[in-house]
Amino acid sequence: MASDVHPTEPERRAGYGFVMGHVEGIYVAPEPEAPTAPVERVRVVAGRGPEGDRKFRPEGEPPAEPGTGRDLTLIEAEAIEALAGDAGIELGYGEARRNVVTRGVDLNGLVGKPFRVGELRCVGVEPCDPCRHLERLTKPGVLRGLVGRGGLRADVVRGGEIAVGDSVEAI
Repeated sequence: MASDVHPTEPERRAGYGFVMGHVEGIYVAPEPEAPTAPVERVRVVAGRGPEGDRKFRPEGEPPAEPGTGRDLTLIEAEAIEALAGDAGIELGYGEARRNVVTRGVDLNGLVGKPFRVGELRCVGVEPCDPCRHLERLTKPGVLRGLVGRGGLRADVVRGGEIAVGDSVEAI
């Protein structure tokens, strides 16, 4: 890319450096089944996740779950709102149990692609499909209502701080 600030027209058409949306909310839970708490900003460590979150790993400790895509989870605010509209299930942003709630971002379109969230540089790994555990902690019907729109699992390749209102952009 020619410039992080001013992409060329072909880069802009390809989605490089294009602001897609923003961070609507950030949530962390100190323990695995504890309710999430909203925070205005959080430091995220590459390979370890958001500080203060249940899945944050001390340095050198292996992840609780095998595989990649465990550093950061994101979900679209629009998906949570559609759950209410389509299935009549009201779910608070934090109840979705994802670290970052975005607005204006097609998260499924970021699978396999690099993107930025605030200071973070990330790579979308796979959809963060809803599971029975999420439904057990929330409301009946959540699993079916979020199929195909449960969010994104991402690896953080360069850590930093993210804050509510930060842009989310393809790079």
